[in-house]
Amino acid sequence: MKKLFLLIFLTISSIGYTQNDYLLGESYYREGEYEKAAQVFKKLYASSPFNTSYLSRLISCYQETGQFLDVETLLKDKLKKHAEQGFLYVYLGYNYERQQLKEQAQDNYNLALKTIDKNPSFAGIIGRIFKDYNLLDNAILAYEKAMTKNENANYSFQIAQIYGEKGDYKKMFEAYMNLVDKDDQYFSLVQRYTSKYITDDSENEANIVFRKTLLKKSASNPKNVWNVLLSWLFTQQKQYNKALIQEKALYQRNPDDLTAIFRLGKIAFENTSYKDAKACFDFVTEKSTFNEEKIAASLYLAKIAVATKNPDTEKLFAALFNEFGKNTATIKLQVAYADFLTFQKNKPNKAKEVLEAAINFSSSKFDKARIKLKLGDILVFTGNYNKALIYFSQIQTQLKNHELAQQARFKVAQTSYFKGDFTWAKAQLKVLKSSTTQMIANDALELFLKITDNEPVDSIPSGLKQLAKAELLSYQNKNEEALAELQSLFTPKNVFANGLTLGDVIYDDVLFFKAKLLIKQKKYEEAIISFTKIITADNQGIYADDVYYEIAQLYNNQLNNPEKASEYYQKIIFDYSSSIYLVDARNKYRKLRGDKLL
Repeated sequence: MKKLFLLIFLTISSIGYTQNDYLLGESYYREGEYEKAAQVFKKLYASSPFNTSYLSRLISCYQETGQFLDVETLLKDKLKKHAEQGFLYVYLGYNYERQQLKEQAQDNYNLALKTIDKNPSFAGIIGRIFKDYNLLDNAILAYEKAMTKNENANYSFQIAQIYGEKGDYKKMFEAYMNLVDKDDQYFSLVQRYTSKYITDDSENEANIVFRKTLLKKSASNPKNVWNVLLSWLFTQQKQYNKALIQEKALYQRNPDDLTAIFRLGKIAFENTSYKDAKACFDFVTEKSTFNEEKIAASLYLAKIAVATKNPDTEKLFAALFNEFGKNTATIKLQVAYADFLTFQKNKPNKAKEVLEAAINFSSSKFDKARIKLKLGDILVFTGNYNKALIYFSQIQTQLKNHELAQQARFKVAQTSYFKGDFTWAKAQLKVLKSSTTQMIANDALELFLKITDNEPVDSIPSGLKQLAKAELLSYQNKNEEALAELQSLFTPKNVFANGLTLGDVIYDDVLFFKAKLLIKQKKYEEAIISFTKIITADNQGIYADDVYYEIAQLYNNQLNNPEKASEYYQKIIFDYSSSIYLVDARNKYRKLRGDKLL
């Protein structure tokens, strides 16, 4: 037994020393100390003569120090003992290539490829070494030769990756599609790797080639997987109507599953493509035989009606409650109704009645949290901030780390901001910046930056309190009062000794928010004036691309001035290439110009 323990100890120790030596050699190599690295890898290779990682590094060290003859001698000696190891010819060929001996290099590459005829199992390592040396055409030849010799061999994935490196999208996507064609299990892997090339721009070269490849495959060999990939592509391009066509085709073949169409509707809704989202949820409510699924889709239809200010929204809610009732199954629908009553109809007391009734028959702690979250919103709306904070804090305590708890924490921060308690607001927002929910994390970061960029220093006012109050007034649908609060920042009583006003200190944020308020009041020309003042002051500020996009949208959608809209879309295209609005601006500019969008 003692001998066994000793043997295990020595083996583990040996592995540890080898690992340490390898790391030491790698460290020398990365630092360009090739002679020291060569000594380490020579020792490692001597102890493990079949380890190609050690061999490759040793060869590279010799080549970096001009010891090409040593490499040649090493490899030829190795080939004499192991002629079957054809991958050694690739190393030898590249050693000649480093010396500009092209003909000898090619002769050895050919010898490496020929060995695949006798032993196709070496194709994997031969192809990999060719790829490592950026000899991409030879790598493809090696993989293709292996698949010709052995019908069970499948190197389509490696071939596709190489075509991607070469920028040959057509052959890359064909290789990926062949992989999926052979085995549907590769679908997720192929989707992940093709997503590196696909963008949200339908006129991106890779997008066009991918779509054509899929359509060709679909025509020659119809399969569900091609429709799934086409739907995915159209979704990436935000062409949700086209994605829905693919999903409907899939549904016809499997009329028991509406999950994909529901998911597509959610994505379209989150991207404010309400018309396409409605088409998805209408289809679900029409085809579904499950009450739970119908209620979930109806909830989104109600949210779409609210977002699009449909005049029949209240009737829609009434019809839904008449159909499904007010019970535990419709809690989310009741919460949405309360939100509508408060923020759209200005009926907070009626909304509270709806929620107080709902909380009595809610059986889940999560449903109770949703109701309390909305009750907190209503309390902020009516100016009862302390009670609202109690509700939000209860949710944080009861549902730690849950998304609802994170929403509640953000509500605490937002309410504290409205009240002018910037220190406590920042403390909450710091935690939320790393939220697992991206939307909450983004909102938290945005508010955190607004506070840190503009908060008062050494008791000197900065205008942030007035801006926060204006935002609170807007939250309470008191838009005229909010505008008056913003305007007060520029009055004589708020002038500093240097002539600047509080409004000048927080200029961008104030003018941007003022413009958004004016848009809510449908005062579009005045909103454009407010936006333009931001650009006049600083056309490279943080709001610059937002401003140009907002102005373009106003001219395009509200003022029916396509010429001016095109002018502002162009500003984003040519001057703000990293803007998040770039693709949308480009597509809308092309549409206004009359281009046919794919």
